[in-house]
Formats: sequence, structure tokens, C-alpha cells
Amino acid sequence: MLGPVASATGQRAVDAGAEAGWWTWRGPLGRSIAATDAFAPTSISAEHVLWQTPVPGRGHSSPIVTHDAIYLTTADTQQGTQSVLAFRRDDGRPLWSDVVHRGGLPTANHRKNSEASPTAAFDGSRLISLYYNSAALWLTAYTPDGERLWQREIGPYDPQTYKFGYGASPALYQDTAIVVSDYDGDSFMAAVSLSSGEPVWRVARHHQQSYSSPIIAHLQGRDQLLLSGGDMIASYDPASGALLWSAPATTMATCGTLVWDDDYIYGSGGYPDAQTACVRADGSGEVVWTNNQQCYAQSLLTTSGFLYAVTDQGIAYCWRGADGELMWRQRLGGNYSSSPLLVGDRIFVINEAGEAFTFRATPERYMELGRGQVGDEGFATPAVVGDTMYWRTARDEPAGRQEYLIALR
Repeated sequence: MLGPVASATGQRAVDAGAEAGWWTWRGPLGRSIAATDAFAPTSISAEHVLWQTPVPGRGHSSPIVTHDAIYLTTADTQQGTQSVLAFRRDDGRPLWSDVVHRGGLPTANHRKNSEASPTAAFDGSRLISLYYNSAALWLTAYTPDGERLWQREIGPYDPQTYKFGYGASPALYQDTAIVVSDYDGDSFMAAVSLSSGEPVWRVARHHQQSYSSPIIAHLQGRDQLLLSGGDMIASYDPASGALLWSAPATTMATCGTLVWDDDYIYGSGGYPDAQTACVRADGSGEVVWTNNQQCYAQSLLTTSGFLYAVTDQGIAYCWRGADGELMWRQRLGGNYSSSPLLVGDRIFVINEAGEAFTFRATPERYMELGRGQVGDEGFATPAVVGDTMYWRTARDEPAGRQEYLIALR
């Protein structure tokens, strides 16, 4: 099963099968970094599409990739359904689908959100989906071939002040799935057994609206569950939910997932303020530096001691991680919800209009490698396994908007 162990680099060491796939949100190391640099293109465009397959409904969840399958969640607001979809990895042919919920979809949502935004997760034998439905959060577990194992209501999620929907993906740790419910009510974070769906632990959170996903990191010799939101960056014990430390950083509402290296943890938000922050990873809660740049929906990316971002205003930045010194900035243009992805020394990022940019991960200067158009929408984040990139997009067609799962090479 997927469970992090000690790593000299501060990253999660993972099951070999997970490293050969993309089993959870942000991939095998939790950092949106491909395990190899076998994906060869220096830029991506429609000319790189290996295959494409229509996806019913609408969703912003990202694909997860196993040895032979790709899984997505989706929602059909007209039919009032939320579903899990499985596709064959080599050619995109549909394998199976299951309606997880019929009815109970939220009646209000943010225009940049969807009713299927959390990315599914796989632990090697079970597929986990997370949905906001009937004013609560629900987890459903499947076998890889679509047999439903269990379904559980995890707890309430019923925001009143900001009815913008839900977006946090589940984190997997050992034999548990961890879910966060941050809103202006009985906020909580909880872990349930992957085997049965029964509760393992539950802790209260701040009563403020936020949307970020929890993530597991191995830092300072121990596993830590990292989460932003509620005007803080916080670390919890993933085995018990106990708070390890917190730091007054970022903003009330964040959507991006925290990133880290050996020495620092980085986050950005949000609402009502704009802030990117660096916190020392030694458990002291020391805020090392901040600036006023905003990556609200999209996550940051860190590698080799430098922090990369594409802000809400469409400007790419590189900062030195240790002190926040600006190395370079470059206007790309567009709005961003999809997070940057690192393959080797190449950073891929796609804006909401489906325009893809590739630039070198170097602090020396902005080095663009290429740009191209891939679909007409870019809300999901790509996954790269081996020599192939998998991505969810949509196109404006004569019959109306149509989503696609595509493979690029």
C-alpha cells in the first residue's frame, strides 16, 4: 500500500508501482514532478496528441494513471450525477464507469470550479473517489475493475458565506485516506480506513473557508501532513491528526497545495489577501520570507533550491528558496488554474484557455522552450508517466462544449 518512508532528499519514498504510475494528486512524490525525463517533447501542442477519447460531463479533476488504466471523476449537472470513469491506458478506450451519486449535487458553485474537482487516488489495490454531495463529503472505494467496495459519509461540508463548491483531493497514508473539510461551520480533517471506510481519527479545523488539499511530506526525519488555509501553514501527524506545528502564513482561503524541499515549505493564496510565503521546515513555525504575489487556484513548484510560480496575473516567477530573492519574471499571459509540472529540467504549464508553455527550470533567466495550443480549456493538471503525458481538456465544438482525455507524446 502507498505509505511514505524516510528519504534523504525530503521527498516521499513510494512503492515501486506508484513510482511507475501517477496514483494521486501531484504524482508519486506529491510534488508534481515526473519520476523520469522519458517524456521527450520540449513543448506540447495538438500535434503531439497520441490519442484522445471523449469524457462525458464536466470536471476539473486530474487523471491518475496506473499500470494499465486511467481514472477520472466527472459530473453531469443536467442529469444530477457524479461518476467515476476508467479508461484503458494504451489507447483511451473506456473500460467502465459508475454513478457514485444520483442527486444531491450542490446548487451553487464558483464559475471556475466544478462538481467533480477532487482528483481520485489509488493505493495499489483500491481506487478512492471524493465528492461533495448532499451538504457532506463522501468517499467511495472501488477495485481497479469497478467493483464498489464501500461508501461512507465522512462529515459535513455546507458553506454559507461563500458557496464556491469544493476542490480538495484526498491524501493517502499507509492504510488511510485523509480528507479535509474547511468551511464556515464544523470544519474538520479526518482519516478513514482504506479497507473498510471506518473512522481512524478526526480533528477540528478553523471555521474558515479554504480549498487546499492535504499532502504528505517526509521532513526532519518524520512523516508530516501539510495543509494551508485559515491564515496559516500547518503540519499534522498523519497517523493521529495531532498538530505538530503551525506558522502564520498565506491567507484565509487557499486552493493550491503546499510544496517543500529539504529546508523550507512554500505556499500561496488567495483571499482576501495575496501572499506567497516560505516557512522553515524545522518545526519552529518561523516565517522566513513573504511577498505579495498570488497563486490562488494553482500550486507552486520547487526544485534544486528555487521556487517557480505562474501567478493569477499570468506572470512566471523564479525566486531563490532560501531568501525569496527574485531571480527572474516573465509575463506569459492568461489565467491559471492548472499547476506547473516538472519533467527533467522542463516546466510545463497550461492556462485556462488551453495555451501551453514550456520553459527551463533554471534561475539564470527565463528560457522559453516552446508554446502551443492543446484544447480550449486548461483546468486540470497533467500527469506524466514514462514517455507519455495524460491530460483532461475541453473543446468548443459545433454541438457544444466537449471534454476529452488526451495522451501526448
